[in-house]
Amino acid sequence: MTGREGQVVRSLIERGLASGHEIVPLGRPDLDLTDEAGAIVASLKAARPDVIVSAAAYTAVDKAETERDLAFAVNHRGAAATAAAAHELDVPLIHVSTDYVFDGSKRDPYVETDATGPTGVYGASKLAGEQAVLAAHDDVAILRTAWVYSPFGGNFVKTMLRLARDRDEISVVADQHGNPTSALDMADGMIAVASNLDSGSDPAQRGVFHMAGSGEASWASFAEAIFGASAAAGGPTARVKPISTADYPTPARRPANSRLAGDKLAVAHGVRMPDWRKSTENIVARLVRGDA
Repeated sequence: MTGREGQVVRSLIERGLASGHEIVPLGRPDLDLTDEAGAIVASLKAARPDVIVSAAAYTAVDKAETERDLAFAVNHRGAAATAAAAHELDVPLIHVSTDYVFDGSKRDPYVETDATGPTGVYGASKLAGEQAVLAAHDDVAILRTAWVYSPFGGNFVKTMLRLARDRDEISVVADQHGNPTSALDMADGMIAVASNLDSGSDPAQRGVFHMAGSGEASWASFAEAIFGASAAAGGPTARVKPISTADYPTPARRPANSRLAGDKLAVAHGVRMPDWRKSTENIVARLVRGDA
């Protein structure tokens, strides 16, 4: 895997160990996606991979508006170099992408064939990365995801629990909708996809797929579910005050609709993502216990 500390990386390490797979995380200083391609090939070749997972990314959505060069260096050129390395090593590649490649204006959940149209630098850099990966290597599965949370790193679930320790009421946007996605569930699905890519050559298992939690929510209803799970586990809780996107301006525009349909992933790889509510309960209980 490219990356060491991200939510998906740490989740895949945990799930990989539990399922008997060897996961080799590669990050700085051993692997730097802003470095020249030859160094990336050398780092990946030394790991002797069966499958490469391209998970490292620049994910500071708002900062990307003023750090365009860095976002594209990692998410576009770094992804392209990783795909070129996978091609040179003749191994399959899984590349993690995002709902931000869409503009969020569609009423229904997005499918893989929908027109893309990122509205900010982060989404544009990730879309450019997708295109570069597909151009560099044909043994690829791109997995778009959304609203990722886990016991690790910084994410919405951990932020809500932290704020609830000091506040009785928290304002949360209610007019953006998506699929909350457990990185641990993603890791389970990615292991299945990796196994399929490693053991077969079915073209239906290559290409672009959506991997997001089953069921949908607004950020406000997601927060309410988090606090309900926290209360049940003896953790902090707060009232949720629904607000509009206009009430919470950010440098980068967020998609109003981040819902991703996962039917193609289920058919091609046999992976159906669990319902986000149960996964949220499990992760919140884990965080309240302090065993993240």
